[in-house]
Amino acid sequence: MELKHVVLTPELYDYLIAHGTPPDPVLTEIEERTKEFGRYQIMQTVPEQGALLHMLTKLIGARKAIEVGTFTGYSSVCIARALPKDGHLLCCDVSEEWTRVARDAWEKAGVTDRVDLVIGPALDTLRSLPQEADADLAFLDADKVNYWSYFEELLLRVRPNGLIIIDNTLFQGEVVNPDTEHESARLVHAFNERLAADDRVEVVMLPIHDGITLARKLS
Repeated sequence: MELKHVVLTPELYDYLIAHGTPPDPVLTEIEERTKEFGRYQIMQTVPEQGALLHMLTKLIGARKAIEVGTFTGYSSVCIARALPKDGHLLCCDVSEEWTRVARDAWEKAGVTDRVDLVIGPALDTLRSLPQEADADLAFLDADKVNYWSYFEELLLRVRPNGLIIIDNTLFQGEVVNPDTEHESARLVHAFNERLAADDRVEVVMLPIHDGITLARKLS
């Protein structure tokens, strides 16, 4: 079978962004304020990922969502805006400084009443939740050493046919080399292998930005 892979050049990336729904002023301001955090700005969700999160949240009719790793709030704004007015998004993060930007963005986006932020280790937050499979969607974008533990806790709390969306699953292309010196890449490689063999979910990996994986919980 002939492959039709497209190399995403800077020009093609600009074309891709220009032909989707553009970020609005709230999201653009998050991008600008995130630059103040220097090298950490690489952790921000990019526009095409945010648009995908928004669309998936809408498509599955999500009312309840969980986010592990909020940072400055780009992804949470995209998810929260797609929820109904009585929807709920639980955000887990460890930084008051980073999430201060997120709090401002939620207010400007008019979604503050849909979002609860818990500051502290996300595993503690998740494990404190009832083990009820009533969440429709979860987004995982946090420290890689705990990826599988986060996934297990989220899977307990996502309904059948619900989605768990995992970021950075191609990790700069390093995941194809299990012997890479990059510890996070090794952890993501191991996570990907384990997830692909998990018969509790249906999985598709998308080459968007640093890789994003969709895991649908089976009945």
